[in-house]
Parts: sequence; structure tokens; C-alpha cells
Amino acid sequence: MGCKMSKNDAPYIVITGDTHGGASKDAYRDYLDPEFREEFDAWRGGYRNPSQQHVGSKKAKNWDSALRTRELESDGVVGEVIFPNTVPPFYDTAFHVAPPPKPEQYRLWRAGTRAHNRWLADFCAEQPERRAGIGLIHLNDVDDAIEDVREIAKLGLGGGVLLPLPALDDVHLKPLNWDGYDRLWAVIQEHGLVMNQHSGQGCPDYGDHQGADALWVFEMTFMVQRGYCQLIMGGVFERFPELRFILTESGCAWAPPLLRRLDGIHMSQKMGATGEVDFSKSKVLAEPPSFYARRNCWYGASFPSTRDIEGRDYVGVDRILWGNDYPHYEGCYPYSRENMRLAFEGVDRKEVRMMLGENAAKLYGFDLEALRPRAEEIGITPEMVATRLEEIPSDTTCHTFLIEKMERQQAAAAAS
Repeated sequence: MGCKMSKNDAPYIVITGDTHGGASKDAYRDYLDPEFREEFDAWRGGYRNPSQQHVGSKKAKNWDSALRTRELESDGVVGEVIFPNTVPPFYDTAFHVAPPPKPEQYRLWRAGTRAHNRWLADFCAEQPERRAGIGLIHLNDVDDAIEDVREIAKLGLGGGVLLPLPALDDVHLKPLNWDGYDRLWAVIQEHGLVMNQHSGQGCPDYGDHQGADALWVFEMTFMVQRGYCQLIMGGVFERFPELRFILTESGCAWAPPLLRRLDGIHMSQKMGATGEVDFSKSKVLAEPPSFYARRNCWYGASFPSTRDIEGRDYVGVDRILWGNDYPHYEGCYPYSRENMRLAFEGVDRKEVRMMLGENAAKLYGFDLEALRPRAEEIGITPEMVATRLEEIPSDTTCHTFLIEKMERQQAAAAAS
């Protein structure tokens, strides 16, 4: 008789907490409310993709179910959380890089995002054990947002909602610490939906001036941290203690120093002042900000670096989700095995198992037992993940790999 494999030695069940998908523009038409279809036809007739380099086979990865499953499995993945990626009806560009709608855009853009949500529900229903789709809402009208949250829950989108994040120049929208959103938070909590935000949200418009694109890339990870801070310091998690919030593709190495800073400000608030800043009239949280972060917040540490994983004890190892950012070029696909080896070298197997899949399953409701048979066939083993990554993939554009390569070169030069 053969020996039964122990749970500690079994292959990891890998769930990526960060993928992107959506329908083709034409496919969205049938998902629109009928009164918008004539306007859609006029918009579709005049739309031209501003990113022609992405037209072709790469686009099909967003909606081709068989292709998507095949490529994710080739990367070791059996479950995915799906953020938006394509152009919803009436948008100028893909949702994940579009700013919140201006008042004159809102009516049509809302219709477009509602069509996306309906399409996504059907797409996820093709493989419900593998896919958790994230529904889209806007903050222009709280009553509309509440209606859309209820529809997202009715559609069964297991990924929850993508919470908008107004940038500093979105002056028509209130920041997330505005108490007028409390009715919205209450409905999200009532339905048990996860609140997601993703890097790239909340960035200002730098126009066409020199450095605009570089600044957007540079700031995209920390600009989105404003939403995290607004929710915590605005008392949202204090008033709605069952809310669950995750910030994805922003790593988590930043969280410990940021939370220590917020805790220090909280202590100053309790003292009534910090230097000449008067806090005597401030409404102060009952607990330090780090308390609410540990209770209510998660981190989608997509293609993590070793530094992200080193902070796991502070933020909580049960709060970190691995992701490969499929099908984006800046993610670690098709080198997810290499990223796992880089990020999790020397990390306890139980903790790796949590970050690679169990945390995502708990947060988003994946059935691990349903995913286990295919995961065992794919065979992302603890031994493989524990093997040191000696060579960085030569053709990757993932910044985690590029930074690691640069630092290894610098270390070698310093040692020579």
C-alpha cells in the first residue's frame, strides 16, 4: 500500500486574487437595458480603440472562456477573482483606467457598467467554482449605487463590488469619509459583499505634459491607498464592523509604516493636539487605526516581492492574497511559478498555502474541495515553491522580477 500524502505535502490550491476580464464591445449590446441600444449603436459606430497594440489575440483572453482557463491552468491557477479590463458601452477607454464619470457622462456610463455586471455574471456562471466576478458601481448618486449593489448581490457576483475612489480633481464627488455614504455601506454590509479597490484608482489627470504617463505608473499604487486611509480614519469600519475591504495590486510592504503613522496621529487626536494642530473638536476613533485594518482589511499583493511577504506578521498572514494579474503584461503571468519561488522562499508551508489560495477562498467564498482535484493534477507542490529562483525570466516586464534582477546585479557588482 502506498503512503497517503499529508496535507502539508499536498499541492497548493492556487487562487489568483487579481485577474482582469470583460466582454467585447459588441457582446455588451444584449446586456444593455433596451432603451440604451439605439444610443449604443451610434456610439459603437464611431468608437475606435485608442490602444491598437492590444487589438488581436490578447483581447480574447478577456472573454474566451476556454482560452482563459487553459492559460490560467498552465500558470498553475485554478481559481480567479475578476476585475474589469475591457471598454464598457459609452466609455472612452477601458474601465480600469477610466476616471469616475462626470455628471454629463453618468447616465450612459452607468448603463454601460450595469451591462458589464450582467455579462460578468453569465461569464462566471460558466465556471462558478473557479470564478468570482467583481461588480461595478458609481458614487454620483447614492440611491443609484445602492440599487446597483443590490443587483450585484442578486446576480451572485462573488467578488463583491469595485468601490470607486474619487481623485483629488474629481470635485463633483465626495471623498469616502463622507457620512452621506453610510446608507451605501449599510447595504454592502447587509449583503456581505467584499469592497474592492485596485491600483490605478484615484489618480489625478496630469494631461499630456512630460512625465504624465510615468507619474501615473509611479503613483498608481500609493494614490489608491487614500481610499484605505479614508475608510479607516473616517470611521467607516467602526460604524460598520462587518465590512470587508481589500486593496489589490498595491503590495502590502507599505502597510506597516503607514499604519504606525496613522496610529501616531490617532494618539495625537486623543491628546487633543499635535504641535499647533488642534484636534480638540475632532471625532476620534475608539480604537487605533491598526485595529480596524487588522479586522476589516485585506491585501491583494499581486506578484509580490519578498518585502511584501516580510510584512505578513504585522498585517496578518491571513490577510494577504497572491495574484498574477492575468492577462496584463506587467503581471507575473506566464511566470507565476517563478514569482511564487521568489516571494515565498523560506516561508512556512502553512503560511504559503494560506496566501496562495486559502485566504482568497475564505474572503470570496471559493470551495476549496471543488478546486482540489484539478489543483492536484496541476501540481504546484510545496517543494517546487520552496526551490530558490536562481534565474529571473529574461523576457518578463513584471516590475517585481525587474527590480530583483537589478538588485542582484548591484549586489554582484559590489561583491566583485
